[in-house]
Amino acid sequence: MTARITGLSTRLITVPLLRSWGTEAPENHVIVTELSTDDGGTGHGFSWTPTIGPHAVKALLDHDIAPFISGVEANPEIVWDQLWKRLHEAGGGGLTTIAMAGVDLALWDLLARQSGTSITGFLGQRQESVEVYGSGVNLHYTLEQLVEQAQRWVAAGHNAVKIKVGKPELREDAERVAAVREVIGPDRLLMIDANQRWDLAHTFRALDALAGYGLEWLEEPIRADDLWAYRRLRKHSPVPIALGENVHTIYRFRDFIEAEAVDVIQPNIVRVGGITPFRRIVELARANSIRVAPHLLPELSGQLALTMAEAVKVEDVEDASFAQLGILAGSSPIHIRNSRLSSGGRPGLGFDFGSMTPASESSESKGMHIEYSNS
Repeated sequence: MTARITGLSTRLITVPLLRSWGTEAPENHVIVTELSTDDGGTGHGFSWTPTIGPHAVKALLDHDIAPFISGVEANPEIVWDQLWKRLHEAGGGGLTTIAMAGVDLALWDLLARQSGTSITGFLGQRQESVEVYGSGVNLHYTLEQLVEQAQRWVAAGHNAVKIKVGKPELREDAERVAAVREVIGPDRLLMIDANQRWDLAHTFRALDALAGYGLEWLEEPIRADDLWAYRRLRKHSPVPIALGENVHTIYRFRDFIEAEAVDVIQPNIVRVGGITPFRRIVELARANSIRVAPHLLPELSGQLALTMAEAVKVEDVEDASFAQLGILAGSSPIHIRNSRLSSGGRPGLGFDFGSMTPASESSESKGMHIEYSNS
């Protein structure tokens, strides 16, 4: 007899970033979830947001999601589809799918733990290791700080790096890209991310100024909602176009792919709603010969990348992993050595955020803030 869900509890962890992402994002928020079933099983998951809505996500989980999934078969595919339909009134993506990820990840963790293997092993490992690229939320860095970061990436052995662009003056963007290219040399890949700061006209001007630096891709230069602009952009861009961290559903990814508006999609596993929709989006991209580069969260996206049929690059923002932020009670579920990521083989998702008890002195000493609520 298939197990059924009997309970869902949540807690919110807010932790300062070791390297601030700027005044608008000095910290990250993790909503830890624990799911129980009537056969005594337990699954552990999480939702995540760097800035907007952690309390809203937690409220959705506590007040709308937990009662609805009680008694439902503990099958992530079944739960995801029922829950997405239920929550669609509040929005087909965004806060709703971010909250859904907390349940979906806990269910996959439960299944993998019960099978006695890691999520990578449970889904089927296809890659022995995957490449990691150095990334930074560094638009607020001085030129000297940016150069120093690029030097650290080179020293770490990264063969590909990504920096932010979008300064008020295009001249300054060009100066920063040129400086990083000089540090990393001609053979390493260089990607740039404008984080939706430009319009279409400015993007074309930027491409004229920056394309000579051998860019691997230009990421999300325009507001991610503007399919029309991306279709125009990709048609004329000499640089591959990447986007997806702010695209939340398979339908929207399909729209961009069918419009021939993108070269590389970058789904964030939490923002799209968890492992269940992420795998569907990956197969959509694979069927259309579109590259995939998962967005952030290397301890999660890296494990999933090892299960993918095509080799991918995993993003590792400097000093921003869960282990580096000090919110894991145990060891990391992944290993990164010489710019290659491999599985640590920990059961389930491999995340241990600690027990559901008041914050320890060691957590408080790191500036971590934890709120507790059991639903």
